[in-house]
Amino acid sequence: MRYLSTRGNAPALSFCDILLGGLAPDGGLYLPETYPRIGRAELDAWRGLSYSGLALAILSRFIDDIPPADLETLVRETYTAETYRFVAHRSEQAAEITPLHWLEPGKLALLSLSNGPTLAFKDMAMQLLGNLFEHVLARRGETINILGATSGDTGSAAEYAMRGKRNVNVFMLSPHGRMSAFQRAQMYSLQEANIHNIAITGMFDVAQDVVKAVANDAPFKARYRIGAVNSINWARVLAQIVYYFRGYFAATRSNDELVSFAVPTGNFGNICAGHIARRMGLPIARLILATNENDVLDEFFRTGCYRPRRAAETRVTSSPSMDISKASNFERFVFDLVGRDADRLRALWEKVDQGGAFDLSGTPYFAERAAFGFVSGRSAHADRLDTIRDVFERHGVTIDPHTADGVKVAREHPQPDGIPVIVLETAQAAKFADTIREAIGRDPERPAGFAGIEDLPQKVDVLAPDAEAIKAYIAARV
Repeated sequence: MRYLSTRGNAPALSFCDILLGGLAPDGGLYLPETYPRIGRAELDAWRGLSYSGLALAILSRFIDDIPPADLETLVRETYTAETYRFVAHRSEQAAEITPLHWLEPGKLALLSLSNGPTLAFKDMAMQLLGNLFEHVLARRGETINILGATSGDTGSAAEYAMRGKRNVNVFMLSPHGRMSAFQRAQMYSLQEANIHNIAITGMFDVAQDVVKAVANDAPFKARYRIGAVNSINWARVLAQIVYYFRGYFAATRSNDELVSFAVPTGNFGNICAGHIARRMGLPIARLILATNENDVLDEFFRTGCYRPRRAAETRVTSSPSMDISKASNFERFVFDLVGRDADRLRALWEKVDQGGAFDLSGTPYFAERAAFGFVSGRSAHADRLDTIRDVFERHGVTIDPHTADGVKVAREHPQPDGIPVIVLETAQAAKFADTIREAIGRDPERPAGFAGIEDLPQKVDVLAPDAEAIKAYIAARV
């Protein structure tokens, strides 16, 4: 399996090479040359697999430069019941890593993805990424300095997955004062020597731009071995493909059935994995994209215009991990949408990279979006409060604000009879106590071990959003 850049001016590489590299040298994102097609026989064989067994079956279709026995060990060490033990909802499947919880039997369900060490769906990919990094670096005798940006959950998931790992340093940028107190505490309380937290004075999009600017400095990137754990890293998206298959099998009785998925999204990484699962042949009827007030992606799927906002226009909301107005992974989807025409994609992103927009309305490309299964909607603060309250009162389940965005938009897109909607849970409600308290008048329950996390000593440096300053910071610490 070889991987190519969406912008067409970089050599095709193997999985391990793109794992350590992040962005392609031409500024594009890596995708496999072709998506493997999964036939009925394979779906039938995979239905009864454990989560780790299913992950191994899927990852093996994309990774051919790690010995099969080593890959099997890495996957089984990643997806253990002990690591994913923080199950929030009562379920007959509570012993599973990603239990399915029906809100409306046969119609609407939550796929619980927040049972890992940081209580967010990002753990599902980050834990694997940490083990892959350590394995490949040890095999090559190399080190790597991870540079990433987070709007909330990516940072803590990455740091928990990488802390103490041999040959790995993490430099994580986050928007100063824009995350919940719980999210800040998870990141900033880590004291491991290989973890470095940097609070950037600005919104997430500004931090993300700094990361890309540093990554595009080829000499610096090469000298300091800069890698990525954001969802620009293909391995992150790959790991997330697994739970679409897992959710499908949990919600259906046979592989003749269809399901739809509702996905809260800001950076388009999670729903990009669903898009790829659908292209592989998973029977997905619709991919229901849910945004918050920062509705750049909803605007595109409604109008054909992709218009990233300036940092000053990005709104601070009560679903902060989605406070993003320039979706990194959207480039991967548009690459497929325009028929994998790298020249066309590059021309579109030249406008984006210069602070502009592009408009595909009236083109055959936009007309084709329905064939990719996408519909969309947006949610606002009052909507998520109403949804959190309704789900709690009707079903006895407390959902986080981002998941509430997904439930709200899912309800706006009723499916034909017999097609259930699976909402991908993004995090546990304990991470967003202020909003939960506003919605239902009480604090969310915290899993054991998280009491008083906000009171732990915190270690963070506050810096201006300047690429040169960040490069100097990294150079002084490696």
